[in-house]
Amino acid sequence: MNELDLQKLINAAASGKRPHFFGDHDVDRLLSIVWAMAAELAVTRERLDTVERLLAERALLDRAAIDAYRPDGAAAAERGQWQIEYLSRLLRVLQQEVDALRREER
Repeated sequence: MNELDLQKLINAAASGKRPHFFGDHDVDRLLSIVWAMAAELAVTRERLDTVERLLAERALLDRAAIDAYRPDGAAAAERGQWQIEYLSRLLRVLQQEVDALRREER
């Protein structure tokens, strides 16, 4: 993913006004980040569990081998890129706030 694509991802926003549940907007922002992270984690854990069970069921790989795995340079770079994109999605709400403040300053 290039920088332009990443910026588009960061700036993607739901239509309509952002809901507020608490008196403090910072708490609402933090709650949005936590829920985004919780959703990502829930999906990841379910998919990982599926993969591990299928591998074990077919006697292709046991969980100890998964625990012992160390990524090579290419895999580490791919994981690093994924982490950047993931953090961009989690912190999207804060980036949008910064962008809105910059637009107001002009």
